[in-house]
Amino acid sequence: MTNKILAIGECMVEMAPQAQGGYAMGFAGDTFNTAWYLRKNLPADWEVAYLTGVGTDAMSEQMTNFISGAGITPELLTVPDRTVGLYMISLKDGERSFSYWRSVAAARKLAQHPAPIDALEKGDVAYFSGITVAIVEPEDRQALLDTLSAARARGVTVAFDPNLRPRLWAGTDEMRDWIMKAAAVSDIALPSFEDEATVFGDADKAATLARYQNVGVTCVVVKDGPDDVLAQNGSAAPVTVSPVLNPAPVDTTAAGDSFNAAFLAGHLRGEYLSLAIAAGCALSHKVVSHKGALVDVT
Repeated sequence: MTNKILAIGECMVEMAPQAQGGYAMGFAGDTFNTAWYLRKNLPADWEVAYLTGVGTDAMSEQMTNFISGAGITPELLTVPDRTVGLYMISLKDGERSFSYWRSVAAARKLAQHPAPIDALEKGDVAYFSGITVAIVEPEDRQALLDTLSAARARGVTVAFDPNLRPRLWAGTDEMRDWIMKAAAVSDIALPSFEDEATVFGDADKAATLARYQNVGVTCVVVKDGPDDVLAQNGSAAPVTVSPVLNPAPVDTTAAGDSFNAAFLAGHLRGEYLSLAIAAGCALSHKVVSHKGALVDVT
């Protein structure tokens, strides 16, 4: 039987700076990046699919073809009067910042297309992020979480990366509220400590881990950039994994997204938690040595 992992979110046009000047166009986005790396890390008997919104314009068609060409099944809501979002990367000393144009993105309507989530069965996986929840129309957020909750109740594993982005929310209280509502429908959470400490005031990684456990998340993996990862799965003892440091990162775009992919691939194959985390660290280490979100290093 073929299992399926459905990533949910926004794939965008990416404009990435080049060494010789100018920009190269590609397609990327947090949950799509994870889907792309999952396709390269999971065996062929897993189907990787992506749920997003597109328009009817040429750029939407080009993005759809890119998704399919990556071996990922497009699960698309077509919104005729909208298009796909765009972002531009700026780099300084390997650290990136972004400028976004997404107000007319069709992905903002994706929660109005629940059929791909409803089709998931026991043993399948749904993967989404805090950005997914933030970018959908506010009136659709609860419907998205209800659909994921129903999927979880029938045996679908729900994985969630909080991916805290304050600029996408009306305010900090709104962000905190929806992030924890999203966590409460999830089996796996993949928070990043630096962001969590800033937004939630967590004193340490143990506090972050406990907060997600307290809303019912079974497996929590707290990333912390170059520092140790703290994780716990169910009632097993917590584990700490030290990543191999990259002394000269070129571009940290998709560092967390690629970690998530390699971790989830290992976890879904039944690897020990520490080994799945080590695989995530190793892939992230490779990815940040190159420019752009999608790097063929597997």
